[in-house]
Amino acid sequence: MKKGGGHGFSFMISPMKELPGASSSHYLGLFNSSNDGDPRNHVFAVEFDTVNGLGAFGDISSNHVGIDINGLTSNISADASYYIGENGNSKEDVDLESGKPIRVWVDYDGVHEIVNVTVAPLHMPRPTRPLLSNKYDLSAVLKDQMFVGFSASTAKLSSSHYILGWSFRLNGTAQDFTVSSLPTPPSVVTPSNTIKIVNIVVPVVSVMLFITVVALLCMYRSRWRRLAETLEDWELDCPHRFRYKDLHLATKGFKQSEVIGIGGFGEVYKGVLPTTGEQVAVKKINQNSLSGIRQFVAEIESLGRLRHKNLVHLLGWCKRKKSLLLVYDFVPNGSLDIALDLGRKSRVHVLSWEQRFKILKDIASALLYLHEDWEQVVIHRDVKASNVLLDADMNGRLGDFGLARLYDHGDNPRTTQVVGTLGYLAPELARTGKATTSSDVFAYGTLLLVVACGRGAINPNVEDSTLMDWVSDCYQSGQILDAMDKNLNLSYDVEEAELVLKLGLICTHNKPELRPSMRQISRYLNGDDLLYCSNLATDVHYPCVNNNIKAKLAKINASKNSVSCPSSSSFGPISCESFEAGR
Repeated sequence: MKKGGGHGFSFMISPMKELPGASSSHYLGLFNSSNDGDPRNHVFAVEFDTVNGLGAFGDISSNHVGIDINGLTSNISADASYYIGENGNSKEDVDLESGKPIRVWVDYDGVHEIVNVTVAPLHMPRPTRPLLSNKYDLSAVLKDQMFVGFSASTAKLSSSHYILGWSFRLNGTAQDFTVSSLPTPPSVVTPSNTIKIVNIVVPVVSVMLFITVVALLCMYRSRWRRLAETLEDWELDCPHRFRYKDLHLATKGFKQSEVIGIGGFGEVYKGVLPTTGEQVAVKKINQNSLSGIRQFVAEIESLGRLRHKNLVHLLGWCKRKKSLLLVYDFVPNGSLDIALDLGRKSRVHVLSWEQRFKILKDIASALLYLHEDWEQVVIHRDVKASNVLLDADMNGRLGDFGLARLYDHGDNPRTTQVVGTLGYLAPELARTGKATTSSDVFAYGTLLLVVACGRGAINPNVEDSTLMDWVSDCYQSGQILDAMDKNLNLSYDVEEAELVLKLGLICTHNKPELRPSMRQISRYLNGDDLLYCSNLATDVHYPCVNNNIKAKLAKINASKNSVSCPSSSSFGPISCESFEAGR
């Protein structure tokens, strides 16, 4: 910060990019007189204040740091300083207006609900003791989607703030940066020096500008053609571009021994970034077909902007000649279908029921976010066990957005070719060609049955080839728990198991209008609503997929585009009548 008398600035996390009605001066561009302190703000900030508010906000000095939650009255504050010594017993002051680079660490421990703010001169190592430490549960402040950045304001006087570098990360330590590579803040220029500089610079710049314009005119045509070939519209919206050299090193030259998965569009490699040592997953997409290019762009445009704890996060991308690469968080425990070891009668390692039930709730939360809680409706179109990945804590995370489609809330879908995986495809797709949130619900219903039964969605060697038909037969015979995975050895919660199986049948209902929404499903799984199916009839047949539809589905080409529309299901409990009708 350069001297000038401005009010300072803040690091902030807010629910929107621009805070409407925010005032200048001591409000730091965060709040105003009417909403200061309102818990509905959902704003977390660390202020670096250079003006004493004279009691207005409890400011302790004109050179202090504070933690602000929904208002400018700090929860805790201290004079700008840092602790030194092995035990942090002594303090050194820091002048926020000195113009000297300062480094700040802001950490939040969600388990212990502790916010720490640590300050030090740029070239010093991180002090062992933070300047500020405040116990506060931020879960009530931070929404699912938040924006991270900086805010500042001035009044009669002004200041200049230079952010020389910053990094941010959820669920882990933010990436460190090399101090020597940071830019140098500009020096203070006095008015007298300014006049001298102008007299020298203006003539030189004029000549250079003339030469540059002539050179640009000569190079314009060829340069434009080259850019047109390498820079596309979607590339402008995704700044996280990795160097091909780094990804080549990370995957040991895309060595076959590093392959951790193979999909319809290419192979997935495990890698370690040479710059940070971070483990990543790199998907190498086949560009030989139009569908491969579409899948590449679709994942960048959709997953690149989505942020939810139960989604696989896209870290970046790389495009080099015919190499299309996507870089994701590395999810160490692989995919759910491998963890379930589908198709084997006896397994050495069996996912416990508690793990399975938690994973199902995780994916329900992810789909609710995609369908209702994000700025647009996202239809995944390929929900299945192999697209559910398990992190180090066995949390379920939904991935592979290559078939996903986005549209605005309230928009209508277009009819296109059907895509997806046989066994998870809703029957109406073969008839209408319209992917909707209800078709995602159908696929999720199949996932419920797959996880509970430990069987694949399709078994060509069995008369009832679809899993839904088999579970329906068990239900009609009054023995629905016979469908449960025998490898669990009856080690499961009976009420939860019945809920999952019945909910799976409801979600795979032939009529999409009778399927629940993901919000309803989440409430059932979390115990917020009851699934009223106490008097189940035993003489109702449930033809989930008839032979004609099966024949059509077998011919589906899963490489085309489609779009989607929201579910029409209303909120509330589902009765036995709706469960039994139309099957």
